[in-house]
Amino acid sequence: MFNKVLVANRGAVASRVLRALSELDIKSVAVYSQADEGAPYLDRADEAFLIGESPPQKSYLNQEALLALIRQTNCDGVHPGYGFLAENSTFAEQVNAIGAHFIGPSPKWLRTMGHKTKSIDFLAQHGMPVNATTAVLDSEEQFVNHAQQLGYPVLIKPAAGGGGIGMLVATDEKSLVKQLSRARSMAERSFSSSEIYLERQLTDPRHIEVQILADTEGGICHLFERDCSIQRRNQKIIEEARAPNIDPNVLTDLLNQVTDAIGSIGYDNIGTVEMLRSREGQFSFLEMNTRLQVEHGVTEELTGIDIVQAQIRLASGMNLDSVLPERPRPNGHAIEARIYAEDPVRFFPSPGTLERFRLPEAPNVRVETGYREGMKVTPFYDPLLAKIIINDVDRATATKTIIEALASCEIAGLKSNVPALITILESEQFQTGRVHTGLTSELIHKKSN
Repeated sequence: MFNKVLVANRGAVASRVLRALSELDIKSVAVYSQADEGAPYLDRADEAFLIGESPPQKSYLNQEALLALIRQTNCDGVHPGYGFLAENSTFAEQVNAIGAHFIGPSPKWLRTMGHKTKSIDFLAQHGMPVNATTAVLDSEEQFVNHAQQLGYPVLIKPAAGGGGIGMLVATDEKSLVKQLSRARSMAERSFSSSEIYLERQLTDPRHIEVQILADTEGGICHLFERDCSIQRRNQKIIEEARAPNIDPNVLTDLLNQVTDAIGSIGYDNIGTVEMLRSREGQFSFLEMNTRLQVEHGVTEELTGIDIVQAQIRLASGMNLDSVLPERPRPNGHAIEARIYAEDPVRFFPSPGTLERFRLPEAPNVRVETGYREGMKVTPFYDPLLAKIIINDVDRATATKTIIEALASCEIAGLKSNVPALITILESEQFQTGRVHTGLTSELIHKKSN
């Protein structure tokens, strides 16, 4: 097991990883930018260091500063959390090269799965169903020709992307041509690569993902699926486990198919396989995230498995049978709602000072946050304030509980999306499990008009 681990991240995920390290009796080193000085989770770390100025490139993405601090503090492990450098194969290789250990899959899997078109081709060869996509394209003529073959609407996507960032919809040739330069610019700015490609857009699909645990000896298992269909701007805001309104036999087949495919390639740590499910019920591979997911807590509440601790144990060299002596079973129903500092109708970020920040405290309500009252929410980072996670006896009860928890939140000094979350959860569509990726826009825009 590791002796000391540096947590190369911030906010709710830094708090979560620090808690896991404490429970494993592993010493911890936290880093913080000028904007995050005074964050509550820093008190949990054994050591905490200012890593740089507020902009990510000068702090959490500053690989040289992080590597120097790893050496300075004699850390033998680095946990990247999610976002920032979590899927950066170069950083993982550099961490390993200086004698520490990157807590995640081997760098080769970060490279293989990090390029979307290559990962789609790779997993298609190992039995995964895929949607209609193109390779990386260059000229306007190529994009126009391939879009005609796929059929409109199409998605313009960054090849090095993930998390729904940088995706643009083109409904016809005119909008496609108009958005190409913007798509390249967004891809370069977000992922340091301007490579883009096309994917056929499905109409209001379901977004279903499978949580995987694997070791370096060929052991692999799934921790069931999550439904992440409730999204805004192609990014998730409500997740649940298990997925509602899908035949259990269909889900079992999907879980087995994903586990077999990922097991056959020799993957070696935690990961999440994201799928789209069409209106006709067909699944297609979207991407694989080779890291901890924001929504991992949903699966933890469903199964009772601490995924962060499992990730750390697997990275230390333990095999899956030691980490999970008994395979988990689902218990009740779990739902997570992400609270963002943003306008609840247009979903634009709303930075400001948390003049009041009171979150629910109850035995069956789990809260993950990186903020405390009085802190500033800056425009430098993703505006996630907190995650509220519920596990209850069934979906209806869990939905009722999380609505009550959200209604009890007291947030002042900036706007939050809590009203939008409650509107979605109270809707007849959500309550009956008729969810899809367009539901947020459908409900919120309808209400605002």
